[in-house]
Amino acid sequence: MRLIILAIPFAVVAALALSAQKAGPAPLLHVRNSFAFTIGAPPAVVAPLFGAQRERAWAEGWDPQFLYPQPPEDKAGVVFTTKHGHHSSTWITTVFEPEKGHIQHVYFIPDAMVTLIDIRTAPSGASGTHVEVTYERTALAPELNDHVREQGSSDSKSAKHWRAAIEECLKKEGQLH
Repeated sequence: MRLIILAIPFAVVAALALSAQKAGPAPLLHVRNSFAFTIGAPPAVVAPLFGAQRERAWAEGWDPQFLYPQPPEDKAGVVFTTKHGHHSSTWITTVFEPEKGHIQHVYFIPDAMVTLIDIRTAPSGASGTHVEVTYERTALAPELNDHVREQGSSDSKSAKHWRAAIEECLKKEGQLH
C-alpha cells in the first residue's frame, strides 16, 4: 500500500516535468510598432535630427554618453550609453544616411530588452518631410514580456510628442516653414 501512495505522487511529478520539457521555456515577446508624422521643413534639415548627438536639440532629457567617436559625431558605427531609470543601455547607430532618409539605432539593456529603432524620412509636399519611425522590442526574459508590451504600446502613440518637440526645435533655429 505504501508503495502505491508513493508511486502516485512520483507519477504526477514526472508527468509535470515531462509536460514542462515539451512546452519549453516561456516564449520571449517581440513587438513591432510604428508611427508617422510630417514636419514643415525639408528632409536635409529634419533627417540629421535623428542622430544621437543632434537629437539633444529636441529630445528633453536626452543625454547620450559617447564612447565612440571622440569628439562626438553622428555617423554609422557610433557607440554611446544612456540611462533608463535604474538601467543603463548601450546603443549603436547601425545606419546613418540622412541624405538617403534612413537612420537606425539598436540598443541593449542587459538582462532586459533589445530595441531596434528604424527611422525613415522622405520629402512631403514642396518643403516638408514625412517621418516614419518603427520600434522593434524583444524581451530577454519572460518576466519582462509585459514591460515590452507596454513599451510597444507607448511607442505607437509617440508621433504627436516627437512632432511637437521637433517643431519647437526648428522654430528656435528658424528652420520651420
